[in-house]
Amino acid sequence: MKIFLFLFFGIFVGLYLSWPGLVIPENWKCFNKIISKSAEDKISLKAALEISPSYFLKGKNKKTTSKIRIVADACFR
Repeated sequence: MKIFLFLFFGIFVGLYLSWPGLVIPENWKCFNKIISKSAEDKISLKAALEISPSYFLKGKNKKTTSKIRIVADACFR
């Protein structure tokens, strides 16, 4: 039980250090808005500026984790 407690605590602290705005509800609204706009093929300027040029140069195989990281960087930092 103690191991799971340390595991979840470590995951939360790691996510909080990476994205300090993770616990702010306004940032989750930003996250949901970017996700809904991307379904309509409209992307916000804020999210577009967070994308590194190497992301475009790597090709068409984009992993889901990579997409989530870009959106999270745009809203939670």
